[in-house]
Amino acid sequence: MSLHPAFSAFALLLTLPCFAADAPKAEIQHVVDTFQTALKAHDAKSVSSLFLNDNISWYTSLGDASFTSVKARHSEVTTAYKAGTLKQFTDFIGSGKVQVEERFHNVRIDTDGTVASVYFDFDFLADGKIANHGAETWQMIHTPDGWKIAAMLYSSNF
Repeated sequence: MSLHPAFSAFALLLTLPCFAADAPKAEIQHVVDTFQTALKAHDAKSVSSLFLNDNISWYTSLGDASFTSVKARHSEVTTAYKAGTLKQFTDFIGSGKVQVEERFHNVRIDTDGTVASVYFDFDFLADGKIANHGAETWQMIHTPDGWKIAAMLYSSNF
């Protein structure tokens, strides 16, 4: 009996955990890709379907220069961060008044297969021009319906 076929079979079995570990990351990457595609298509329903529910945590934090600029024009603004809602975002996306696109760079996905963190740099384009840029993070959870965004935080610099 040759050891070569047995060794080859054993070597293949050793790679199975690697493929299993990659599956959640691939599923999460699909959510990232779907978000970008739906955003560009003004498909508010598809964007909404990627979120756990309508009441997720959603915060924007202005970078120092952007906060200084906003505060100079609006003295009532006292903090660099503000809460938002999924509905506000999908209403904006669904309105179709402005062609939008969000380009992601340096996407990093960390997961244990149950929860995940997605972190990336982004450029947000409105009518083909960069309107703001920053870093964004999603906290995700695996549900019976797949991976869902449970919280979103991002910086905004313009």
